[in-house]
Amino acid sequence: MKDFDYAAPTALEEAVALLAQHNGSAKILAGGTDIIVQLREGLKDADVVVDVKKIPELTELKYSTESELSMGASVPCYRLYESPEIVSAYGAVTDSARIIGGWQIQSRASVGGNLCNSSPAADSIPSLIAHHAVAHIVGPNGSREVPVTEFCTAPGKNVLEPGELLVKITLPAPVSKSASAYLRFIPRNEMDIAVAGVGSWVKLSEDGGTITDARIGVCAVSATPQFAEEASAFLAGKPATDETFAAAGELAKKVASPIDDMRGTVEYRIHLIGVLTKRTLNIACERAKDN
Repeated sequence: MKDFDYAAPTALEEAVALLAQHNGSAKILAGGTDIIVQLREGLKDADVVVDVKKIPELTELKYSTESELSMGASVPCYRLYESPEIVSAYGAVTDSARIIGGWQIQSRASVGGNLCNSSPAADSIPSLIAHHAVAHIVGPNGSREVPVTEFCTAPGKNVLEPGELLVKITLPAPVSKSASAYLRFIPRNEMDIAVAGVGSWVKLSEDGGTITDARIGVCAVSATPQFAEEASAFLAGKPATDETFAAAGELAKKVASPIDDMRGTVEYRIHLIGVLTKRTLNIACERAKDN
């Protein structure tokens, strides 16, 4: 591992100044579960590592049933799934948070870090896409907001410019009769990277029989996680039945352009998108009936 300096700013302005000063040669440490491995294995270099866990805005988690969910970029995963209210309102996000890394790192790993790592197989991103999440970014030129659907640009790449950092992620307030779910497929527990993953969000009619709105996000089947727009639009006005879920799964396959690798073939990954879409829609609809 190449030697690097370490800084732990306590104010957002200080962190931005440090990042701008080093103009791309600084790397952010939120949980450290990805960046430390990447630095050790020579996949990334850094002149300075900026630890942002001491910045209040990045560790703030705010939610009430009348307002949006706002999670700082460094909020550890366990804080999400230990909140019954957040589990009920944002099931897909907490499904994802439970499986980012292993149990040993759940007090360090964060959804914000998972997003910024921008892996094609990132478990949190389909769930964030399904919930219409927005990334709030701050840099030397001020602040900006980017929908999570537009955040990742290539494997391991995203819209963050030198000197910028992700401050928080916001998700719209929940509405009645709505819920979500995330599932991934892995060949065995020791291989903790999705072969395919799907996050689905639905809103049902008051009688629970009809889907009035839906969003589906997928991962591990293209260079970046994708919003399955056609499949999502198809669901509006359709009955909440297995036949509808299966049809949506077939449409969701259209956004998949996977590769063959040691974890799965192209054909298998595309097949999994259909299966996982059907299953997550079924789970989301069952959860929505209780909300």
